[in-house]
Amino acid sequence: MMRMNNLILIEAVLLFVTVDLLLVCATAAGGKVKCPERERQALLAFKAAMVDDYGILSSWKGRDCCHWNGVRCSNLTSHVISLDLHGHSIKNDYYSYLEERFLRGKIPSSLVELQHLRYLNLSFNPFEDYHIPEFFGNLTSLRYLDLSFCRFGGRIPTQFGSLPHLTYLNLNFNDLEGSIPYQLGNLSKLEYLNLDVNDFQGTIPSQLGNLSSLHELYLDGTRGSLKMNDDGQWLSTLTSLTNLDLTSILNLNNSYNWIQAISNISTLTELSLIDCALSDHFISSQTLRLSNFKFPNSLSSLDLSYNTFTPSLLFQWLSNVTSNLVELALDSSLLEGSTPATSNHFDITMQSLERLHISHYQITARDFKSFANICTLSSLWVFDSELTEDLESILHNLSAGCVTHSLQELYLGYKQMTGSIPDDLSIFPFLKELYLFQNQLRGKIPDNIRLPSQLKALSISSNSIEGGIPKSFGNICSLESLDLSHNTLTAELPVAMQHLSGCSSLKYLDLRNNKFNGTLPDISIFPSLTHLYLSENKLNGKVPEGIQFPSQLETLTMNSNSLEGVITNSQFHNLSKLKVLGLSGNSFVLEINRDWIPPFQLQAIMLQHCKLGPYFPKWLKTQRRLMQLDISNAGISDITPSWFWALSTRLVSMNISYNNLSGVIPDFPLRFTEYPSISLAANQFEGSIPLFLRNAVSLDLSNNKFSDLTSFLCANNSAERLGQLDISNNYISGQIPDCWGNFKSLAYIDLSNNNFSGKVPNSIGLVLELRVLMLRNNTLTGELPFSMKHCKNLEMLDAGENKLSGIIPSWIGSSLQQLQMLSLRKNHFFGSIPLSLCSLNGIRFLDLSVNHLWGPIPKCFINFTAMTTQERFLTDSNYYHSYIVNRTRGRNVYNYDIIALLMWKGVEHIFENDELLLKGIDLSSNHLSGDIPSELENLVELVSLNLSRNNLTGKIPSRIGRLLSLESLDLSRNHLFGSIPSSLAQINFLSVLDLSRNNLSGQIPTGTQLQSFNASSYEENQGLCGLPLEKLCFVKERHQESVVKTQDENDGFIQAFFASMGLGFFVGFWGIFGTILFNRSWRYAYFRFLNNITEKVMSR
Repeated sequence: MMRMNNLILIEAVLLFVTVDLLLVCATAAGGKVKCPERERQALLAFKAAMVDDYGILSSWKGRDCCHWNGVRCSNLTSHVISLDLHGHSIKNDYYSYLEERFLRGKIPSSLVELQHLRYLNLSFNPFEDYHIPEFFGNLTSLRYLDLSFCRFGGRIPTQFGSLPHLTYLNLNFNDLEGSIPYQLGNLSKLEYLNLDVNDFQGTIPSQLGNLSSLHELYLDGTRGSLKMNDDGQWLSTLTSLTNLDLTSILNLNNSYNWIQAISNISTLTELSLIDCALSDHFISSQTLRLSNFKFPNSLSSLDLSYNTFTPSLLFQWLSNVTSNLVELALDSSLLEGSTPATSNHFDITMQSLERLHISHYQITARDFKSFANICTLSSLWVFDSELTEDLESILHNLSAGCVTHSLQELYLGYKQMTGSIPDDLSIFPFLKELYLFQNQLRGKIPDNIRLPSQLKALSISSNSIEGGIPKSFGNICSLESLDLSHNTLTAELPVAMQHLSGCSSLKYLDLRNNKFNGTLPDISIFPSLTHLYLSENKLNGKVPEGIQFPSQLETLTMNSNSLEGVITNSQFHNLSKLKVLGLSGNSFVLEINRDWIPPFQLQAIMLQHCKLGPYFPKWLKTQRRLMQLDISNAGISDITPSWFWALSTRLVSMNISYNNLSGVIPDFPLRFTEYPSISLAANQFEGSIPLFLRNAVSLDLSNNKFSDLTSFLCANNSAERLGQLDISNNYISGQIPDCWGNFKSLAYIDLSNNNFSGKVPNSIGLVLELRVLMLRNNTLTGELPFSMKHCKNLEMLDAGENKLSGIIPSWIGSSLQQLQMLSLRKNHFFGSIPLSLCSLNGIRFLDLSVNHLWGPIPKCFINFTAMTTQERFLTDSNYYHSYIVNRTRGRNVYNYDIIALLMWKGVEHIFENDELLLKGIDLSSNHLSGDIPSELENLVELVSLNLSRNNLTGKIPSRIGRLLSLESLDLSRNHLFGSIPSSLAQINFLSVLDLSRNNLSGQIPTGTQLQSFNASSYEENQGLCGLPLEKLCFVKERHQESVVKTQDENDGFIQAFFASMGLGFFVGFWGIFGTILFNRSWRYAYFRFLNNITEKVMSR
């Protein structure tokens, strides 16, 4: 009976299930909604809260949310169980950022309605202004949660400890701070935990030891200050762990329990101990205390980079505690010169090693010989290390052992390796990748070079290789990537391409920055080519009509050559995969049909100096993925269409300068996604500056007809990322708006050459990051505001050619200690020069000319150490200036140009960047009095000194000739007296000299280039005599009179003798002196010769 009842019950259940399935099928067949309305509304609320610049949520419409992009529902219950809206990740390609697509905004609490959600992935979406929502802890069905690369701030919600089913949690690369919550130890099913690259503080909670199911644990503390808790004993309970990352954990060097705990994890395969301050002390102490310690036999990958070890001790220790290492990284970990026996330990320790990374270490020949005996080694990376051997010796030592049959990847980059390319690289028959970039290799690539038959990638970039590409390169059928960029190769490009024609598998070819000449050859002979870089060569001539490119091409750059010719849209018809097009710096004419629809979607367009006009290129409207655009100086004379501004919201860089674009830019309600660099300079734009441009990171509006700045500056919203603003040479009048408090990131402001009047606003002092302030050539009045003393990062202040008044503020010297250039010329400043200016040790150029300053020249100018010290080694940091801005992809560094209009050698001259290394002082056209301080003789790096048009008295300093770098010296229109110092003749490079209109006397020093200057350089000094003045000195006149008298008394023979001698003297003298007088290079060489002879004689 019971059995019968059971059968009836089973049949009833089966009937119920069958009916239920039929109802589900019928519902689906009838087209009714599967997605629960409550959950659909929650998703729509999420969509409404997001800023979706890339249309990721464009499919989120209609009744059934289960068919929306990124949404997955249960087949049984119809509930939303998966939400995958991750952004595009960053790749390593040069144009990687062009591939990104993401959401941004504040995540709404409506998602809490998705109670059946098991999978949530929002990674690579920039939520940088927000914290992780605490309500995520209420999504108790979650198994998988990925919030990596989201730039979340704040703390990890403690509610995460209430997710009982969670197996995967990734919070990598955010801005999370505070301590790691111990509640994470409640996640008993967790298998993957990644907390790398955040700002955590404090100790790692020992409760993480409760995560017995954990396979991978990443605790990289690079940006924070994490410490190990309880000596790391809790690690021993993670018996399922395979990957452990303890990068930058601070207190591991003085603790030993943690490493003992690791030895008990029999499943561990990868261990990272990067930058943990481990040293010889750790090895020695650990060996004494844990004499039987060994890493688990399962450990195959160990990273000890950025620690500090003596090589011999480290390798001896590794040989004792490891047995099956496959990969070892020791970047910046080995002490140099510590022991001569380091090499003996590589091959003893590494008998199973396949991949070895070493950098920042002096590698010897013995080291390479030991590498040669690691028979399993397939990949060897030696970066940024000092090598004692040349390339040929290194390869010879490497080939002396069994590694010749195992080596597949060899990286010898970023070092001082010398020598030339050997003619036989086939000694490594299985080598697939060879990288020799950024070394000091010279000479030609041998014509008969033998390469490994399986070679796929070869890079010899950034060396000094010359000549051409050998024919033998075409015999490598396997070659896919060839990088010869940044050398001095000089062959004709068509010949070089012909030599490579056998490489039919070639995908990547980089020949940038060489000296290849000739015109563009047929590139279609490389059917697999995807990336071609030919920029910065000497290519010339017309591009052949009808030239075609490989259909697989994604990147084509030929910038900065001298190519010309007509390019039509037909030459792009097969390039459907093209993403990057660079033709800038050539003389191409693009004849594109107005209604052409390109087959590609470009991400970067560089067409500077190509002729696109006169009409604005309409085909750009079709390029929906555009991130970088340069169509500057392209001959466009048109009104910029409204669709272009909408298209530009995704741009990272936009340059449409130096065209003839006109009209008012409408104030569209647009917001840039990427905070781009924008240049609209040198056009005819007018009216007000639209507000949407505030979202740029760099904005150049110079040389236009804009007439209003107030609406742009004084809008309610802040512009926190704008770092560079150039509005020079426009038609803006009235007072400078006092609204600078909204621009806290501004590093560069140029308002010069407008019609601004009134006072400099106080709010300019709120721009604390300001490096450059240009106010030149306006009609500003009043004093410089005291608030500017807070701009302590200021490097350049140019307020010249205004009507500013008052005394020069003392706070310029006491507060603006970073100043390198100060120009207050042509204003109404009065009073004495403040002694506080002498605190500007780094000042390079000081221009206080054309004011009403009085008093003496301060002797403390000797404190201008930048003018006393020669910069022997010039690096980018000497003249490239930068600022940091937070962007959606993180913190970015941007360079800006410093351009200054300076009075130089009596003429206004524009200087830019490295030219501003020139050093000068201009105090001319004031009322300064007293002597010229002898202390100025110590400013030996001065190139220009102008003290003219003052009331200076006294003598010219006797040792002024110490200023050997001087090219321009103007002391005219003063009351100087005495003789011209003979030391002045020692200045070989002096090309401008004006000592006129003083009270100087005596003879102009002879036998030097001082006679080569025009007489006007010495005029109106009544006591001066000698060449080049017509007035001869008294001693010479008496000598000439006695010579004449003697000649009159002698007989005809003596007269004839002197006549012939005079003729010979005339020919010889003017043959030599005339050449020296009219040939500047001969003249300089002659005077240097005389000076050297004088010094030798005097030294004896």
